[in-house]
Amino acid sequence: MPEPSPGLRRALLGLLAALGLGLLDRSAVAQDPFWADLQPRVALVERGGSLWLNCSTNCPRPERGGLETSLRRNGTQRGLRWLARQLVDIREPETQPVCFFRCARRTLLARGLIRTFQRPDRVELLPLPAWQPVGENFTLSCRVPGAGPRGSLTLTLLRGTQELIRRSFAGEPPRARGAVFTATVLARREDHRANFSCHAELDLRPHGLGLFENSSAPRELRTFALPPSTPRLAAPRLLEVGFEKPVSCALDGLFPASEARVYLALGDQRLSPDVTPEGDTLIATATATASTEQEGATQLVCNVTLGGESRETWKNLTIYSFPPPLLTLSEPSVPEGKTVTVTCAAGAQALVTLEGIPAVVPGQPAQLQLKATENDDRRSFFCDATLEVDGETLSKNQSAELRVLYSPRLDDSDCPKSWTWPEGPEQTLHCEARGNPEPLVHCARPDGGAVLALGLLGPITRALAGNYRCRATNVQGEAVKDVTLTVEYAPVLDSVGCPEHITWLEGTEASLSCVAHGVPPPNVSCVRSEEAGVILEGLLHVAREHAGIYRCEATNPQGSATKNVVVTVEYGPNFEELSCPSNWTWVEGSGQLFSCEVDGKPEPNVECIGSGGASEGVLLPLAPPDPRAPGTRSDMAPGVYICNATNRHGSMVKTIVVSAESPPQMDESTCPSHQTWLEGAEATTLACNARGHPYPGVRCYREGVPWPERQRVSREDAGTYRCVATNAHGTDSRTITVGVEYQPVVAELAASPPGGVRPGGNFTLTCRAEAWPPAQISWRAPPGALNIGLSSNNSTLSVAGAMGSHGGEYECAATNAHGRHARRITVHVAGPWLWVAVGGAAGGAALLAAGAGLAFYVQSTACKKGEYNVQEAESSGEAVCLNGAGGGAGGTSGAEGGPEEGDTAESPAGCEVFAIQLTST
Repeated sequence: MPEPSPGLRRALLGLLAALGLGLLDRSAVAQDPFWADLQPRVALVERGGSLWLNCSTNCPRPERGGLETSLRRNGTQRGLRWLARQLVDIREPETQPVCFFRCARRTLLARGLIRTFQRPDRVELLPLPAWQPVGENFTLSCRVPGAGPRGSLTLTLLRGTQELIRRSFAGEPPRARGAVFTATVLARREDHRANFSCHAELDLRPHGLGLFENSSAPRELRTFALPPSTPRLAAPRLLEVGFEKPVSCALDGLFPASEARVYLALGDQRLSPDVTPEGDTLIATATATASTEQEGATQLVCNVTLGGESRETWKNLTIYSFPPPLLTLSEPSVPEGKTVTVTCAAGAQALVTLEGIPAVVPGQPAQLQLKATENDDRRSFFCDATLEVDGETLSKNQSAELRVLYSPRLDDSDCPKSWTWPEGPEQTLHCEARGNPEPLVHCARPDGGAVLALGLLGPITRALAGNYRCRATNVQGEAVKDVTLTVEYAPVLDSVGCPEHITWLEGTEASLSCVAHGVPPPNVSCVRSEEAGVILEGLLHVAREHAGIYRCEATNPQGSATKNVVVTVEYGPNFEELSCPSNWTWVEGSGQLFSCEVDGKPEPNVECIGSGGASEGVLLPLAPPDPRAPGTRSDMAPGVYICNATNRHGSMVKTIVVSAESPPQMDESTCPSHQTWLEGAEATTLACNARGHPYPGVRCYREGVPWPERQRVSREDAGTYRCVATNAHGTDSRTITVGVEYQPVVAELAASPPGGVRPGGNFTLTCRAEAWPPAQISWRAPPGALNIGLSSNNSTLSVAGAMGSHGGEYECAATNAHGRHARRITVHVAGPWLWVAVGGAAGGAALLAAGAGLAFYVQSTACKKGEYNVQEAESSGEAVCLNGAGGGAGGTSGAEGGPEEGDTAESPAGCEVFAIQLTST
């Protein structure tokens, strides 16, 4: 048997499940023990698709069985109690296959239902009208052929993406296929150029399938609105042949105005209008030009078409021909005194008028004659013609000019005898002559010099001033005239007539004169700037107060000129005490130079030279006149100097006495920065002095408080001081550190534990001393006390495993350069008799062992060879005196009293043996 396909496997699984459920159901309620089953019982298949049907029974040995259907089959698979068959190309909307088996002389039947569905592959929207009037209904019709079942179909009509109408076909028979949906819609302006479409949905999701959708191709709708009124036509009533006239046609209420078409014609002549839509209004403008063939009455027609409909209007025009009149002169240019004939003529229907005199009848010319004179030159003659057209009188005119030839005339109005021009701005010189042809005028100096540029724009300069002869010529003759040109210009104050700088010498006589140039001649006055209204005139006896700035002003009708004249009054040198003092004190280190200013013009040269003593021949450095200029630093020698001031007007001498002083100065030699005092000594002052002249005063402060006067030095005097030296030229200061030294005092001597010590116990003695410089600590222990340990600075003495030999008096001594101080304390080692016995026995054994070990070590080669180092106890301050004066063993331990009882000021006599500490090398 071949391997079943995947579809068949699924059908068999379904069959087994159905059999199981059927067995359960039948076991509960069925009366007949045998049955036939068809799976799937109900199926929905896409049109043209395929399906596997499984026909089965529970009959143990069915006689025969089969599957009856009108559908095409592709393959069959069989078993003892089942049959599977594939149906293909299923196209019928609905079929009912039958599964049957013959069992125990009975026929077992099972009926199924197969329905087909077809997707909406074709969705069609029927064509729309070419143009649809706004406000009228139009029909939208949608067809979906073959799609079904129709009951699951929904059609939607859309405008763009906007849903208009939705139609569902629910409730239609299952066999129904295909659908048509028609709806009526009102046309609006917004629908113009809008796309309409139809959307179809086949919803098979309730049957376990999906949602199938499709849309029709969009169709565009064009809507329009055309008013019932006719277009407005604007055109002239009369139109002259050969002339252009604008015409226009307008219509309101159009939609869409941009898609309307305009036809505009003049008679048989079609015009080409420019069409402009403005909202719902359409305006068409054109230019109409009439020809001779159109002369007479004609029509102007305007037609507007939109959406297949049109509106038309027309207007009557009269086309006429009216040429301008013709004006002629017998000679357009004649000599003076000759007769001239003037003629005016026009068309046959026109009436002409010459110089206000009409012709007798229309079509007849008008004429006049005259004798030409100078006044007729450039005379204009006018010819008017009138024509009546369609009740309206039209007119045209023509003109002509007569030229009369005559010789030149030079009149004073056109060419004056005297010209006066201001200098400066550009001007045009005119000397015009009357005459025909127009005369040529030439003006030049009689001596053949300068020529005036007549009629040209140019600057007027004083060089043009003078007399000229003007000559006017043409073919008819010549005219001559003499003219005078005067050029006026504003005053000028130059350096020759009015110099910028004037120098006078004090005591002489002088005058301030300023001469200005100008036309007409200027008036000059000079006023001192500092004193308004003071005018400097005439011969003066020169004094220093005449020096200053004077403002000279020259005036004439063309303007004014001003100039500042600086008057300098010079004089010889002169010393003044304020600017060059006779006595001057120089401060050392200030860099200040001696200032000696001398009055004099020009500024005198000043030189000061030593005249005696230490300054003999020494040049005294002087401060520069300009404070901003750098000075030359120099060591000045005190003494007497002779100052000599010189300029070109003389010299002057003055004696100067220079003395020297200096500001305070302190250094390490006069004021040491570190000083040491001894406590208890008589009070002294800080060793701090200063150099300077005058001699500075020195005061010392501690934290801003002046140094207090004390009788004795105390430790409180130690600290930092600031000493300030002051004199008239400044201050100087130094910071001083004062140290106070004092002799040692053993401030504390204590035992730990503070009570007695039992044999074998540990105790510690602590010694603290106060001293500056710091003291060295040394100890004296009872004779025979062994195994004593000291701290690195000897401040602590410790004993581990105390014995009776450790009991007794201990002394702590503190020593520095200023003395020695010592205190004593007694340590008592005692306990109960059992403790003492046990301790004694143990101690005796230990002592014997220690003694034997010590004896062995002393006799050993290592001891003899010095394999242990002996510390320099005396120099290190860590020595313990072992055989000093002993005190009796007391019954208490601790310090005994104060200095009167246990303190010593000197080392005890006979202290020769010190404890030494052995360390391994």
